[in-house]
Amino acid sequence: MKEPLFGKTLSQLQEIVAGLSLPKFTAKQITDWLYKKDIISIDEMTNLSKKARELLSENFEFGLVSPEKVSISSDGTKKYLYPVENNRFVEAAYIPDKSRATLCVSSQVGCRMGCHFCMTGMQGFQGNLSAGEIVNQIKSLPERESLTNIVYMGMGEPFDNYTNVIQSLEILTSDWGFAMSPRRITVSTIGIIPAMTKFLEESECHLAVSMHTPFDEERSMLMPVQNNNPIEEVLNVIRKFDIGGQRRISFEYIVFKGLNDTPRHIKQLAKILNGIRCRINLIRFHPIPGSEYRSPDDNSMHAFMDALNKKGIRTTLRASRGQDIEAACGLLSTKELQGK
Repeated sequence: MKEPLFGKTLSQLQEIVAGLSLPKFTAKQITDWLYKKDIISIDEMTNLSKKARELLSENFEFGLVSPEKVSISSDGTKKYLYPVENNRFVEAAYIPDKSRATLCVSSQVGCRMGCHFCMTGMQGFQGNLSAGEIVNQIKSLPERESLTNIVYMGMGEPFDNYTNVIQSLEILTSDWGFAMSPRRITVSTIGIIPAMTKFLEESECHLAVSMHTPFDEERSMLMPVQNNNPIEEVLNVIRKFDIGGQRRISFEYIVFKGLNDTPRHIKQLAKILNGIRCRINLIRFHPIPGSEYRSPDDNSMHAFMDALNKKGIRTTLRASRGQDIEAACGLLSTKELQGK
């Protein structure tokens, strides 16, 4: 099987063309074709010599993969299913909202983190996506030209696949790549401290941390990662970077009825987030098969949001989208996998 060119960085392509004894400038020409133009084959790289195209084609393929299936919600949300190796699938959710259009991309097939409320975690870990497979979700998206924002909040834990995630971010934000502003990209993590620290040093993209409760015992129950990466230590790392200005730190907080939505939680959130410039995004829990957790009603969600705002923590309520098309992350791919 030939290796894909799509997903290679400029420096990687420079090594490839050097190995083929092609002019160094050929690498930059290839990045233009890969990331700035709409072609699907090496033969279409018409400003490369015929010899160069033949040499590349002997060892490489272009590497784009179209989505295999799309589910369309009544609210306009679209969930695309992309095939990857070994008959597996990953999801990308396109979410249009007035002048904003966000794509939620996956970074892994399944996930090894074992969060007890997540359908992707129930699949178990099946593999990391390459940088090309991550960026392919963007490049092969039919609505690509309308995208304004990208969030790494799909299947998988991005910082458990750090090398490929940071490479994909380089492709998205470099002048030779998609030339996107890092302020249009958010990477979400459950808080793997070593990789999160590297990300804060090496990238200017926004960071979102999945918190879900400010209490250690509850968080350990919901998210096993708490045992090795305590939320207190996660917050200490963020404090050291003193992030502000245009770069944003947010905390994702799925609200579970009667579990993490009490006055006690409001008080503790205000305490542990004191001094951190951030926001909290409240998220309704989307029920998944076999889960005992439930989402509070709208009045309770708004009351919880208002109480946090009164404590001085900027808090928003994320609108639920795509509930009629297996909205919870991992549901669609699990259904497709079971059908194979």
